[in-house]
Amino acid sequence: MGEKTEKISEITDNDETMIQENKMGILPINKLIINIGLPMILSMLVQAFYNIVDSIFVARIQDTGTSVSAGTSALIAVGMAFPFQMLLIAVGTGTGVGVNSLLSKALGEKDYTTVKKAANNGIFLSLMSAGVFFVIGCFFSEILIRSQGGEGLALEYGTQYLSIICMCSPGIFLQFIFERLLQSTGRTIYSMITQMTGALINIILDPIMIFGLFGMPKLNVAGAAVATVTGQIIAAMLALYFNLKKNPEIKINMRNFKPDSYVIRRIYAVGIPTIIMQSIGSVMTYCMNKILVSLNDAAVAVFTVYFKLQSLFFMPLFGLNNGLIPILAYNYGAQKKSRMIKAIKICMLYAFCFAFIGFTLFRIVPDKLLLIFDTGDSSLLTYGVPALRIIAWHYLLAWFCIIGGTVYQSLGNGIYSLIVSVARQLVVLVPVAFILAKIGGLGLIWWCFPIAELISFLMNLFFMYKINKDIISKVADNK
Repeated sequence: MGEKTEKISEITDNDETMIQENKMGILPINKLIINIGLPMILSMLVQAFYNIVDSIFVARIQDTGTSVSAGTSALIAVGMAFPFQMLLIAVGTGTGVGVNSLLSKALGEKDYTTVKKAANNGIFLSLMSAGVFFVIGCFFSEILIRSQGGEGLALEYGTQYLSIICMCSPGIFLQFIFERLLQSTGRTIYSMITQMTGALINIILDPIMIFGLFGMPKLNVAGAAVATVTGQIIAAMLALYFNLKKNPEIKINMRNFKPDSYVIRRIYAVGIPTIIMQSIGSVMTYCMNKILVSLNDAAVAVFTVYFKLQSLFFMPLFGLNNGLIPILAYNYGAQKKSRMIKAIKICMLYAFCFAFIGFTLFRIVPDKLLLIFDTGDSSLLTYGVPALRIIAWHYLLAWFCIIGGTVYQSLGNGIYSLIVSVARQLVVLVPVAFILAKIGGLGLIWWCFPIAELISFLMNLFFMYKINKDIISKVADNK
């Protein structure tokens, strides 16, 4: 009798596991996208909100109570630290994307040995990456800020901010990897909880650490960095807990762990194009900061604010992407072509809606958006309003380019995304910005964004056609 009960229990457990595993292969596509994508979109919106709140508080810093321009200097400092913060995020995101893609495909193929190896090697790679950035934070922060033209308060604030972000990077690296493990099995509600928890902690701590409330020391821009890394560390710990208690398909066990070179190569086959692609964004931002600071220091603050505002509309797209990756990878592994095509079409529709909202607000109320970051310096409005109205046009094309990049990565062709990203940001955007700056200064330079997006759109049209012809059209359509 005991043996029979044990067998029944085993069958029940297996059935529950199968139901969870097959969710991405059997649920109606629109419901699946909402089920997986909505929690990620909400958590990304919270992430975008806390990024903006971060800068709102930073913009209100007044050094020693005498310098009204300290808020502008603080925004410039954060902007000059941003390229290297982007590089850190690129490494964490790329590693997570590679692990997510490998895990989802292995789950679709019922290859649980690869699932376990992918998870443990992903954690190992994240810790190694954090070690590299710790060294950067210790020894190179001031050099990196100064190299962009940072001086005075901007140099002081930027060095403090970047040092803390880099030296405390294990939090964000582990948060990335643990959340990707949850996402790869469709448990996005838990990754949403971890991201929202980290973001809320950051939001709460920002004013406390920046302005020295409730008996805490006034840390200025350094306080924003402390608030950020504290939220990341707590989010990572919570994500680990959810994986251990709520994610039975993935076994995390680092005891007697040995790196697996084959699995690492497979992770980075997808992950490295993502890392390079986002690192290119870091290079682009670095170059733009150098070009802008040569025109007017306040232009760097405008550029920083633009990136913060943009996150309100692009973060939901990235959340949508995070949901699309496991859906496409799973159904590709399970050979379900019609579900793959439908998922791409629905995500493109949602992406356009988010981008169109950004376009409308940037065109109609740019002054209202900029007033959110009140530095007490009128230059932000003077230079920012025309800048946002020009940049707005790129939203009408960006949605297609973002979803296209996700499709390539999900199907193991991240090189297409890499080619488009290099062309858009380095071959087109930066040289065009340099030329326009020489011809018309701040009045023309912002047109580099719509011009670069147009080139990206045309290239994505070609690669989407190619990926459909070479891969999607050849996938069977198992029911």
